[in-house]
Amino acid sequence: MPIAFVMINVESGSEKEVLEELRKVDVVREAYFVYGVYDIVVKAEAPDMEALKQVITWKIRRVPKVRSTLTMIVMGKS
Repeated sequence: MPIAFVMINVESGSEKEVLEELRKVDVVREAYFVYGVYDIVVKAEAPDMEALKQVITWKIRRVPKVRSTLTMIVMGKS
């Protein structure tokens, strides 16, 4: 199963609201607040690469108050 880590910036003050919405997305396995350049990091896993890309594009990036994302596709597991 393809895995991606998505780093997310949100509107200031909306971190909790966005995190709760992200945790409802079916392919989101983990979601955390983080300190640094990004506000939230999500681990997403889908049955195939196309499904993963669709969910990131049409669900994760469309959550209200998400300002920007950076997606890193995992190339292999250790």
